[in-house]
Amino acid sequence: MQLETKIHPHGFSLPPSLNASHPPERRGLRRDQVKMMVLDRVTGNVVHEQFNQIEKYLNSGDILVLNNSRTIPAILKGTLHRNGKVIGTNVEMRLARKKNDSEWEVLIVATNVKSGDCFKFSEILEANVIGKVFKSPLKMIQFNLQGKDLYNEIYSTGEPIRYEYIHHAWNLDYYQTVFASQPGSVEMPSAGRAFSWELLLKLQLKGVKLAFLQLHTGLSYFLDDEFVHSPEEHFEEYSIRQEDMEAILKAKDSGAKVIAAGTTVVRALETAASNSTIQGWTNLYITSDYELQLVDGIITGFHEPKASHLDMLAAFVDEIKLLEAYNLAIEQKYLWHEFGDINLII
Repeated sequence: MQLETKIHPHGFSLPPSLNASHPPERRGLRRDQVKMMVLDRVTGNVVHEQFNQIEKYLNSGDILVLNNSRTIPAILKGTLHRNGKVIGTNVEMRLARKKNDSEWEVLIVATNVKSGDCFKFSEILEANVIGKVFKSPLKMIQFNLQGKDLYNEIYSTGEPIRYEYIHHAWNLDYYQTVFASQPGSVEMPSAGRAFSWELLLKLQLKGVKLAFLQLHTGLSYFLDDEFVHSPEEHFEEYSIRQEDMEAILKAKDSGAKVIAAGTTVVRALETAASNSTIQGWTNLYITSDYELQLVDGIITGFHEPKASHLDMLAAFVDEIKLLEAYNLAIEQKYLWHEFGDINLII
């Protein structure tokens, strides 16, 4: 699921049959055996491949940048209390954005929740509603735990966010990349999902360098089609190690390509380049008129009509060529969303 933009409608229609409802591993594939559509940035030419052939398109000296944020089970269900009385059971709360070690912005799937109400998720984990988020359906809550203790309870009591095209409650492991290490994303940074350790090793043996950053993804959809928040209002926290940033800049200066695995990586790198800071918050909205400063290519999934991520892709390749490629992907029955196929734009 992606943020929607009101800028313009993208001219394609996605058949429901192309929504990937099962992880590749449950469709009889390894994660690196999903299909890959390779789109030439300049010519618009398309080649159809399997993702485990990606090393054919990367050269020695190129640097592949991966987001190692780990997905947390961001749906919590608990008992809602007001003035010591139970007023709701099995009430769903979706974590949206971490504000500090104990406070989060959340989407509560219930009406008439007020400041001062208390959620009890387990014998250990509780949260108090402490306010509303301005011009948003989100509420601000404060947990009774923080840091590692809080994450431990979230992992033991929560479940991963899934949208309407996912019909089965898949285990959290299916929502992780193999290199995920830093907990914090409420939705999987899914472009990196198709990588296996074997494929990453194959790339390194060819001379492709790896770099990692963290951008913790926030909640992109508020279960209310009437409420479409602007991409500029979507703040996400990122962090890049100094040595990784230096390696990326060195590769760029040498004429090698910087390849971003996912829109999250593009946002983090381009924000770092613009602001000259390797950690902070980004609300960068990249569109066709944005001149990319660091990133030369992107590995990404396939995005829904009207998704703001399509506006970002238009910074890599002419929008007409992108639209032609997407219609070809539909003809070729590529699969969409986090369990779907991959688009390499290079």
